[in-house]
Amino acid sequence: MTALETLDELASKIAAALPEAVVSSKVAIGELTINVMPFDLIGVLTFLRDDCEFKILVDVCGADWPSRAKRFDVVYHLLSTTNNRRIRVKLETDEASPVPTAVCVFPAAGWYERETFDLYGVTFADHPDLRRILTDYGFFGHPLRKDFPLTGFVELRYDDDLKRVVYQPVRLVQEFRDFDFMSPWEGAPYILPGDEKAEKKP
Repeated sequence: MTALETLDELASKIAAALPEAVVSSKVAIGELTINVMPFDLIGVLTFLRDDCEFKILVDVCGADWPSRAKRFDVVYHLLSTTNNRRIRVKLETDEASPVPTAVCVFPAAGWYERETFDLYGVTFADHPDLRRILTDYGFFGHPLRKDFPLTGFVELRYDDDLKRVVYQPVRLVQEFRDFDFMSPWEGAPYILPGDEKAEKKP
């Protein structure tokens, strides 16, 4: 029996046991991904832990798709050392809808969910200690969102006059440039900076 057949059978087993919870499943590149509804997450994770031998939560991560109504993917990576298998459990949510915390199933989820909250702004209902974990206490925004500015909103620097670290709003020394992404062989339809003295072709 090939690994692909084994994963297909596992997907069928999960879908048969939890028909209302599993939205879809897919096997790609030797890995199984199942998509679930957020309110069924705890039941799915419990079933995978108790009935499918996925005892280890490896990671919880997020992905941001701003064009979607439910812009965030929350992804749980599980490992079965007994069967040498990995599985990915994925759900979709938005900024206003909290996801049930998985701490009651996998205590290690506490740290991972704090990271997802900090970097994406996804909230987890009934989390025992949902606060920032990577950014500073006074940090504003969520850095891994696609709409978060590359420069951030505030900068941290040492003030030699005050002899301490201070926060201040980000001030750019120059305006953002307008990139047209043209190939240098195409030639821009305008005079580039530094070419003002070049002779214009008749």
